Amino acid sequence: MKYVNLVGVLACCLLIIVCYLPWTYYPDLGKSFSGFFSEGNAYGKPGAVFLTLSLMAILFFILPKLWAKRLNILIGALMIAYSIKTYILFTSCYRGDCPVKKLGIFLVLVLPLFIIIATVLPDMKLREDKP
Repeated sequence: MKYVNLVGVLACCLLIIVCYLPWTYYPDLGKSFSGFFSEGNAYGKPGAVFLTLSLMAILFFILPKLWAKRLNILIGALMIAYSIKTYILFTSCYRGDCPVKKLGIFLVLVLPLFIIIATVLPDMKLREDKP
């Protein structure tokens, strides 16, 4: 449990990097989509959401306050939900054409799991109340 906060920070940093990797390839368009690019911005920019949530999570991993650890659980849960939504959105077939899934979209699903595990197991020293 000593390195749980470090694992959480590393997972957040990797998630930020993954937002710039290709997530899916659409053969009918001949383009790869990432967290910051989709044709005509049809899928939005989920990379911006992951970037914001990851930076907030890194801040709360570093802060040694109880409220920060509790708020980090909420952020981790939001990341899990948003990653599932993003996976479904980016990998769904449209008009009979299915995209080719790249490594990035799978990492978008896996890394928030590491983040949520790190948030529920914080390495924090609590003071004892003396009677």
